[in-house]
Amino acid sequence: MISKKIAAQPDHRSSHDVPTPNLGGIAFYVVLMISFYLIASAKFFGIDNANPVYEASNLIVALIPGLTILFIVGLKDDIIALAPISKLLAQIISAALFVFHYSKSINNLYGFMGIEDINPILAGAIAVFILVAVINALNLIDGIDGLAATVSIIMFSTFGFAFFTISHTFLFSICLVMVGVLLAYLRYNLSSTQKIFMGDTGSMVLGFMLGVMAISFLSLDPTDLAKMPIRAENLPIVTGAILIIPFFDTVRVFIVRISKKKNPFKPDRSHIHHIIIDKFSISHRRASFVLGVSNFLVIILISLLAVSSNNWILLTLFICLLLLFTLFFFLINKTGWFVKIKRRNSKQQKMNARSSKISS
Repeated sequence: MISKKIAAQPDHRSSHDVPTPNLGGIAFYVVLMISFYLIASAKFFGIDNANPVYEASNLIVALIPGLTILFIVGLKDDIIALAPISKLLAQIISAALFVFHYSKSINNLYGFMGIEDINPILAGAIAVFILVAVINALNLIDGIDGLAATVSIIMFSTFGFAFFTISHTFLFSICLVMVGVLLAYLRYNLSSTQKIFMGDTGSMVLGFMLGVMAISFLSLDPTDLAKMPIRAENLPIVTGAILIIPFFDTVRVFIVRISKKKNPFKPDRSHIHHIIIDKFSISHRRASFVLGVSNFLVIILISLLAVSSNNWILLTLFICLLLLFTLFFFLINKTGWFVKIKRRNSKQQKMNARSSKISS
């Protein structure tokens, strides 16, 4: 018997018909805490001994307070719904605690849009904003089975590969742990008989860790960047490409809701994953696969171009890509353009099939 307090109840936005456990995110926090204990020994793993900024102990001290706050707030929200402002306040506090304790900051953009050094206070504010934005983006994208986990696996894998390339073993190890726990979670999230959801507990922990990886990636020093093939000035654009699906969906949804004079935090079915499912009549798995592949392809494209392209050219291309995504979803959502073509082709195929039967 599933208690109502620990299960997501079906509503007008849901695809599940029965109460479904929504505390799967507890495992994310527990596994992370165990991982911190197991991989914290720099002597055993040879973790960046020459670079104290990335020592496991320094990162763990910075991570635990924020993670714990988000875990407690997310858990409470999954059991007893909290007001959006309460969750936002907890996210800001968690982000600020991490930025305050973390020894690394985004203090240089290496010529991106002509920007070099950044004021330390402004750099801290940017880092807090990134963390809060990523947490909310992951929370909003977690609307269908498998999507948040799929895109997170792709993003953690990308960050992990980058950190492995420049020998930041602790960050790489954490990315590896997150990929592992997400693959295990997908086993149940996509199950038809043993389904679980990550809930706000899971999505906020995921978003926090992805935000941490994004900040760590953006704050790489010249020595680290010299080991990577991409140009330093293109680092922010590559980061944007890694996070493109959650951020594109979040910005689009907020603009749509505000333009309709609705509360931007009030749930509806205006997300890109809902549009894909509703307009193309495909399953959650297929929609998650399509968006995951799209995220992966954008990462590959932008990363390859970031090796030699000027940042203004790459930024223009990235903006054009976002505009194409926007136009695509506008066409299929507002005009039903693609769906009409699909139905017309389907009718034509049926007519051809009937004609072939008659002729035979």
